[in-house]
Amino acid sequence: MKNYGNDNKSALQAKFDAQKIAFGPIMFQAAKSLRDLGILDYLMKTRRKGATIEETAEALKLPVYGVKVLLEAAISLEMVMVRDDRFFITKTGYFLLSDKLTKVNMDFTHDVNYLGMFHLQDSIKNGKPEGLKVFGEWNTVYEALSELPEKVRESWFGFDHYYSDVAFPEVLPIIFNEGVKKIMDVGGNTGKFSIECAKYSDDVEVTILDLPGQLKDAEKNIKAHGFEDRINLHAINLLDASAPFPKGHNAIWMSQFLDCFSQEEILTLLKRAYDALDDDGALYILETYWDMQQFEASTYSLHATTLYFTALANGNSQMYHSDDMRKLLKKSGLVIEKEFENIGVSHTLFKCRKS
Repeated sequence: MKNYGNDNKSALQAKFDAQKIAFGPIMFQAAKSLRDLGILDYLMKTRRKGATIEETAEALKLPVYGVKVLLEAAISLEMVMVRDDRFFITKTGYFLLSDKLTKVNMDFTHDVNYLGMFHLQDSIKNGKPEGLKVFGEWNTVYEALSELPEKVRESWFGFDHYYSDVAFPEVLPIIFNEGVKKIMDVGGNTGKFSIECAKYSDDVEVTILDLPGQLKDAEKNIKAHGFEDRINLHAINLLDASAPFPKGHNAIWMSQFLDCFSQEEILTLLKRAYDALDDDGALYILETYWDMQQFEASTYSLHATTLYFTALANGNSQMYHSDDMRKLLKKSGLVIEKEFENIGVSHTLFKCRKS
């Protein structure tokens, strides 16, 4: 691993940053309240002349006290600035209000992670997603997805789909340039990628591999699009290393999938993909590697997302460094034929073949 980070800031700045961390969960809730109660939206509408605390409270029919404490917190959060007792939204406030990426991340943090993160230390010690118990008794979040509260499911899928959906238009031409006729979508979830494949190519046949609960959602979506004749469902426990993948496919697709497993589990998945793949076929892996990001914000988000895997998803996976995946591919007998960087928001696509 390369060298990362530095310790060049002053002691005063370092101590201030430490306080930001110490009060982080409290200030997060303040930021979300400013968004959800309409305060940021009101300041956006009054951005030319600004607004007083009293004007904001009256317009939104909220207590003056509540608006006051939130707007004062917003000063330290750099979401607002004050000029002559009038509050003005800042660029940071604007992104908290209007940026889809920020909204998806905030909703995911609040609805899926917030309560469960209280159990992060236990998850670290026990190697299990101890935070998942705030929703019920399951071994992994994937078993729970079909039964989680609707708001939690909405934010989970909103987060998952935001990052994958924007990548699909870029990867489909790469895959189908190879003349693919049969593709296996491993961990296909709600079937979004498989449906996009069926839309893109009139003669492709797709097989989705996933847990029975996820396949129920996929089946509904596939029927709604009229593709049940070309998209097949194959129920499988992907954690069962003895369960082989079906053969006869000239492409295998894994999108935001392998980060859901430990390195030991990834190796068994790659070996099963190797066994199932046609000799001239290709395995496509789309992932967000934290070391291959253009922006610090992306790396920060991925490191935070890793802790979701630790505390809630499964207790043993993460957003990986690309070197981790390269080593596992080599062990499995697969070689990376080509890499495509800067796909979608922050993805890298590995095109792999049998060595």
